[in-house]
Amino acid sequence: MPTLENLQQQINQIQDRNKKVETDKAWETSLTRKGILIILSYIVIVIFFLFAKLPDPFTNAIVPALAFVISTLTVPLFKNYWVKNYYQKK
Repeated sequence: MPTLENLQQQINQIQDRNKKVETDKAWETSLTRKGILIILSYIVIVIFFLFAKLPDPFTNAIVPALAFVISTLTVPLFKNYWVKNYYQKK
């Protein structure tokens, strides 16, 4: 039979895990993360365009960088729809 001390330790572990999960969720939905995604995507695409010697890489990299970010931002919308309409029906 678990002791009171063991139960308290388990509760503390659950609270620590919940705090980590809340922190991870806050990061996933933060504007800081979204901004970093935009900037890093743009930089990587510019570098690729420079190596590929494509014309006007700094301007032309805007569209694919924004498209990538838009695609990552819409995934939660589709996930929520799927969970609501398909997963919960099981």
